Amino acid sequence: MNARLGPAAPGAGSPESEALRRFRSFLCTALVRGEAAAPSLDGLRINERRVLALIEAWIAAAEHEHGTQVPAARGASLRAALAPCAEHFRLAIRSSGGARDRKRPRVARRAVAAAIDRVADAFLAIDTDTAQIVDANPAAGTLLGVSRDALLGVDALSFVPPSSHEGWWTELDAMTENDATRSFGACLRDVLGGAVEVDATMTRFATRGRVLALLMVRPARIRGTLQP
Repeated sequence: MNARLGPAAPGAGSPESEALRRFRSFLCTALVRGEAAAPSLDGLRINERRVLALIEAWIAAAEHEHGTQVPAARGASLRAALAPCAEHFRLAIRSSGGARDRKRPRVARRAVAAAIDRVADAFLAIDTDTAQIVDANPAAGTLLGVSRDALLGVDALSFVPPSSHEGWWTELDAMTENDATRSFGACLRDVLGGAVEVDATMTRFATRGRVLALLMVRPARIRGTLQP
């Protein structure tokens, strides 16, 4: 799974990794015994959207691995076999007290989010203090090669060549100092290490005591694999 997610893979010891560990334990118990107790999510503070995306990525990886070892007809049945347990775990996450970001958005906010989801350019909302990705649209996921919800909470600079980190921090710092929109050319790398040259536009948005950099990027061209 980590190979598929690249920089978006959860770090060891992170709440998301712990949620996946508990999902696997719940799944094994349910499949071996035919039933399982309700999933235990006590003490976890997780981003619901990101964890659900990671669970989907884990199932897809398991389905792919299973499909390489058994005939296609049997491999295709793995997802169906896991579906009841996965749905049970998803419902447990949604009803737990540990899931963050569960406030129902206002109608106007939902309309803006829906419009951003439809645009062809990739959109990332980045916390200027931590460089963490706060939100993304489907186009950003497509550009970077991973589900957009799996990007939430990930360090945006993990998709940037190390040699360019200083320049990106300069752009993020500029967002904390003034409202001027900034446009620049940049290079990103997707989960497989492929270099993607982009034209980027960054705009400042201040909310709840923090400043977000709203980044819109459009691919300029794609070339070979970047070296670390």
